[in-house]
Amino acid sequence: MAENQDNERSGNGSANGSGGPEGQDAEEAIAQLFDDYQTGFNDFDIDRICDCFALPVIIWQHDKGHVFNDDEELIENIEALLKALEKEGVTYSEFRVVSSHVSGSAALVTLDWTQESPDGEAILEFTCHYQLIQDGPDWVISGVVNE
Repeated sequence: MAENQDNERSGNGSANGSGGPEGQDAEEAIAQLFDDYQTGFNDFDIDRICDCFALPVIIWQHDKGHVFNDDEELIENIEALLKALEKEGVTYSEFRVVSSHVSGSAALVTLDWTQESPDGEAILEFTCHYQLIQDGPDWVISGVVNE
C-alpha cells in the first residue's frame, strides 16, 4: 500500500503514503497529526500534545522504555518535558520528515527535530522514530524512540 519515501519539508512536515486515494488520506491525516503535535509543543499545550497519543504508549528515551498507561501518567511526563524545554530556553520546535511508511492501519515515521531559542538559535537537535496506529479516520502515536 505504501513505500518508504524521504521528504525534505521543514516545519509543517508531511508523512508519505502511497499515491492512491487511501494512501493520500493516510498521508494527510498523518501530516495533520504531526502539525497538531508541533503546535502543541510550540504553544506549550499539554492537552493538545496528549491528544496525539494512543494509550498505553511506550516512549524510549535515554536507553530506557517508559509505559504510560493513562492520561495522568502521560500528562505528568509531558509537564516535566515542557518544564525542561522552558528551562533550556526553547520557544519553537520544528521538524523535518526523514522517512515514513504506511501499511494498512500502522505507520512508521522518523522526524528530525530542531528546538530553538527566541532568536532562532538551535538549542536541541535530535531524531525521533514514531509508531502510529489508525484510530478511525485519525492517526495517533503508539510508540516513540528518541535518539
